[in-house]
Amino acid sequence: MTSLSELTLADLDLFEGGAPWHVFDRLRQEAPVHWSAEEKPNHGFWSVTAYHDIVKVLRDPDTFTSTHFTNLEEVDAEQEEARRSLLETDGARHRALRRLLQDQFTPNAVAGYETFLRGLTATTLDAAFAKGEFDFVDEVAADFPIRVLARMLDVPDHDTNKLIEWGNRMIGNTDPEHADVLLDDPESEKYRLVPFRSPAALEVFAYGQDLAAKRKGKDGKDLVSVLINQVPADGVPLSERDFNTYFLLLVVAGNETTRHTISHTMNYLIENPEQMHLLQENPELIPWAVEEFIRLASPVYHFRRTATRDVDFKGVQIKEGDKVVPWFASGNRDSAVFTDPYKMDVTRNPNEHMAFGRGGPHMCLGNSLARLEVRIMFEDLLSRISKMERVGEIDHLRSNFVNGIKRFPVKVTLR
Repeated sequence: MTSLSELTLADLDLFEGGAPWHVFDRLRQEAPVHWSAEEKPNHGFWSVTAYHDIVKVLRDPDTFTSTHFTNLEEVDAEQEEARRSLLETDGARHRALRRLLQDQFTPNAVAGYETFLRGLTATTLDAAFAKGEFDFVDEVAADFPIRVLARMLDVPDHDTNKLIEWGNRMIGNTDPEHADVLLDDPESEKYRLVPFRSPAALEVFAYGQDLAAKRKGKDGKDLVSVLINQVPADGVPLSERDFNTYFLLLVVAGNETTRHTISHTMNYLIENPEQMHLLQENPELIPWAVEEFIRLASPVYHFRRTATRDVDFKGVQIKEGDKVVPWFASGNRDSAVFTDPYKMDVTRNPNEHMAFGRGGPHMCLGNSLARLEVRIMFEDLLSRISKMERVGEIDHLRSNFVNGIKRFPVKVTLR
């Protein structure tokens, strides 16, 4: 067994086959605040893996800031200035930026999309199920949320594949299959001033700027129109960088996380047929079951913080400037909070998972939309099938940031 001092969650090989749950379990039990070494030029980070410790980090932005970036990559002042987004902003400016689109993502606001979502779900499933055998990611999980995003951005359906491709190339910056340039490749220095060190980010920026130019000064209600025509509550207009990074965040967050949640959920239901049957016999349970779907999926592993001062945290001396990484996926398997945490229990109550964060100022802005999308997808899907089975191996994204599924071949039997 690897010693604790040699164990590092920077090791992408641990994530080759999906989440390293056994490693998270060990760290929670033996070293819930653990130092993970990294190769230069990075300096290592503290992994926080226990649920209640993660909550403390998330709810103390004065001590654990997001302003020095939220991925494991360490950036200098020039990169911070060039790449800063809503995610890497704290305090009054963060609140002002968040409020720009907050009203678009309230439960009441997203409920207005329900009729559209049901029609879209039906269309997606009709096309997939007609094939009998298909890749669940390509035909269902990726197709559905990207079309929702296209509606909210008011972009044509024929651009959805482009949006998916951009997301894959950016989020997959540690996966040789997806990355234009791998994050740790010296070639990525060319792109050090753009998110994910990915040339795809430049393409997203150009696409967003073209939309903004056409909609500036008009009265559109789509997300692009709101961003380009409104001034944040602090009175500071969006800079070109602010718009670019906000638009890019919508492209990534509006697609990747829901897509992977849907894929993981289908796989868990295949592996737990009694839970699938329970929901099919009692569809009124599905709205609450969505919380268990999201807990088990844990589509984002972490968003890191940086210590603003020396602090004693759980008996560990964390120094000012140290990276501190709350691993949400680990918190969602903490047996101190979730009884039998690896069991799928669609009636689990309470179910205060942390897939969207757990309080704190950076709680996921789109959580109500994500819940609605997942609920409507499985209300329709489960009403149609008698069986879904895997007909090949699941292929996982090589990433310690996103718990993604690339391929998921299935065969469906309809009722």
